[in-house]
Amino acid sequence: MKSFINYDQNSDFSIHNIPFGVGVFSNEYIACCTRIGDMVIDLATLYDYGFFDEIEGINENVFEAYTLNEFIELEKPVTNAVRLKIQQLLDENSKLANDEKTIEECFFNADQVRMMMPVHIPNYTDFYSSIEHATNVGKMFRDPANALLPNWKHLPVGYHGRASSIVVSGTDIIRPKGQMKPADVESPIFGPCKQLDFELEMAFIVNKNTEMGESISTAEAEDAIFGMVIFNDWSARDIQSWEYVPLGPFLGKNFGSSISPWVVTLEALMPFRTESPKQEPEVLDYLKFEGDKNFDINLEVYIKPENGTENLISKSNYKFMYWNMTQQLAHHTINGCNVEVGDMYASGTISGENPNSFGSMLELTWRGTNPLKLKDGEERKFINDNDTVIMKGFAEKDGMRVGFGEVSGKILPAN
Repeated sequence: MKSFINYDQNSDFSIHNIPFGVGVFSNEYIACCTRIGDMVIDLATLYDYGFFDEIEGINENVFEAYTLNEFIELEKPVTNAVRLKIQQLLDENSKLANDEKTIEECFFNADQVRMMMPVHIPNYTDFYSSIEHATNVGKMFRDPANALLPNWKHLPVGYHGRASSIVVSGTDIIRPKGQMKPADVESPIFGPCKQLDFELEMAFIVNKNTEMGESISTAEAEDAIFGMVIFNDWSARDIQSWEYVPLGPFLGKNFGSSISPWVVTLEALMPFRTESPKQEPEVLDYLKFEGDKNFDINLEVYIKPENGTENLISKSNYKFMYWNMTQQLAHHTINGCNVEVGDMYASGTISGENPNSFGSMLELTWRGTNPLKLKDGEERKFINDNDTVIMKGFAEKDGMRVGFGEVSGKILPAN
């Protein structure tokens, strides 16, 4: 495939991608959109001009909505047909290639469009599915010889997080305050978090509603997953370490999480399937799956100090995940938990075996004992005020590149 829109060969938004998002166009109106290269395409106006008339199951202009939820809820037969139609329209030999009026009204330079939260998120769950990350944390906080808890290799560990504080890339995050108990004091203290961290994650979004009592099997899971975003699960380590026993993450996590604005469909990622790590011991039947369910997605993390340059501090990959998306969704619903359109399920921190592939400052600096040195000579144990953390993700194979763009967030001082 070749598009009539020219773009750099290293663009995340090739004709092989066709992601979906929601944008504010020229500060005038909001519409669902897609992107190719540096051009953002207004899908609501394309619909009004009849470009999707032949697609069965789309009977109204769902692209006029302020989120993708209505579109996603049409499920795969419709959403896949729309994606393929957009690819056809963008082909160099399509009728649209010479339709100057439609191009002028529907195609915008990316810098003319302000991206919004792509979906309304009714519910959010965060998993803990990287064996390297779980092992590193276990070594730091528990017994290095028995880093993983007994249940870890038997089920995808997770917790229900706070959906209301998930924000789109470019939204500032205020340093949280809370209780902490440093090792050298007898009683807890209150104040701004001193160990603010990021967590490099991916998240998937579901496209259907189920009833209480229903389950989604590993075989059915991919039909229920619309697409993915990059996810930064900001973490206040000192608040978290004091509060998380016995019920787990709370104020150390719920002050903010950041996502990339473009939802990359599962279909765009299919060429990048790869096998999962071997799971031992053998999992229970409801967690068994067939085929390659992991995805080879390169991930990068950068720190940018205020008025400074970007520092690449981690290079990881989504293929390291021990528990894959189909297992996560099957486990989440095996007890009859119902899901809703737009629900978001984050992977947990994605770390590899190499120290340069660790997905958090907690691991990269080994709880602050081995600070990172930046280009300007400064050091970081955790994230400072006015630092910006940037995460990027992309897959490449056989001349195809499908990427997510980036998710960035700047830390502002505590109020």
